[in-house]
Amino acid sequence: MTAYKFRRAVQDDLATIWTILQGAILRRKADGSAQWQDGYPNPTVIAADIEKSQGFVLTAEEQVIGYCALLINDEPAYADIQGKWLSDGDFVVFHRVAISEDQVGKGLSKVMLYHIEAFAKAHGIYSVKADTNFDNLAMLKIFERAGYEYCGEVYFRGSARKAFEKILTA
Repeated sequence: MTAYKFRRAVQDDLATIWTILQGAILRRKADGSAQWQDGYPNPTVIAADIEKSQGFVLTAEEQVIGYCALLINDEPAYADIQGKWLSDGDFVVFHRVAISEDQVGKGLSKVMLYHIEAFAKAHGIYSVKADTNFDNLAMLKIFERAGYEYCGEVYFRGSARKAFEKILTA
């Protein structure tokens, strides 16, 4: 069984992360989703994630196979939800989840979510929030299977996105 590790991304990971994200951008397009078809995310965004210690990678035998950004209580768009969050306390939010093209279909998004939830708990936080495009069916299914509850809509760069939250147990 492969041992997966989850760690903060470093600048040396940037090229690999960008390759992974480019594959995910193409998958979104092939799936008919408008998500990530507007020049976002891009290497500048990823470099900023890493610089702020918010970029994280999933690795298998030291090879980077997944990426996400994790923020604690830091998503201004979430304050203006059209709907209602399940909780009002501290939260971890994740963005830019992507799995390497050659690893897709192996259940690694579930592994990534496990590590994100473990990160939250390690920081004493029991709420994880996220959002996705209405047409990102793959991510919507992942949220459903992982026990995330639909809470309403948030707006990014002029577009409505479906917002989800999961309350974690200690």
